[in-house]
Amino acid sequence: MLKTIAAILLLVLSLSLHGCTVGVSGLKSYVDTADGYEFLYPNGWVPIKVTDGPDVVFRDLIEQTENVSVVINPVPENTTLTDLGTPGEVGYQLQQNVLSAANSNRQVELVDAKARDTGDKTYYLLEYSVKLPSQNRHDLATAVISHDKLYTLNASTTEERWDKVQDLFTQVVSSFNVY
Repeated sequence: MLKTIAAILLLVLSLSLHGCTVGVSGLKSYVDTADGYEFLYPNGWVPIKVTDGPDVVFRDLIEQTENVSVVINPVPENTTLTDLGTPGEVGYQLQQNVLSAANSNRQVELVDAKARDTGDKTYYLLEYSVKLPSQNRHDLATAVISHDKLYTLNASTTEERWDKVQDLFTQVVSSFNVY
C-alpha cells in the first residue's frame, strides 16, 4: 500500500515537472557543430536548401513567407562587435548596406537596437520594419562575432502576423548561441 502511494506521488510529481517546460514548448533545437552555433526554431518549420548566401534557412510549412536564417561573414582578425559600433550604429549599417541595398526595391527602418552580454560574447538585438512593393514585413535579428566571423540570425514575417509571432520570434532570436 505504501509503495502504491509513493508510486502515485512520484507519477504526479513527474507530470507536474514536465509541465514546467512550457517556455520552450513548440520549439526544436538546431545545432551546427561545424560552424559553431545553435538556436531554437518553431515546430512545423523545415530546412530549405540554399546554394548561395545563408548558411541555413528554415521556413514555416503553412506560413511560407515566415523564415529564420543564419548568415556568416568573415571580419578582420581580432575584431569585436563593439569595434564595429554601438547596437544602433551596427543596425544602421546593416540596414543601409545589406537590407536596403541599391536595386532591392525595399525601404528598411531600424525600429530598435540593444546589446545583450552572455559571458564572453556580446550580442546585438536588432528590429526592423521592411516595406516591399507587395507587402510590409517585420524582422528580428541578432549579431555576434566569434572566431573572426560575424554571425547574423534573422527571423522574418509579414507585418500582419507580427503581433501573433512576436513572442515566438523573440524566443528564437534570443536562443541564438555561438561557441
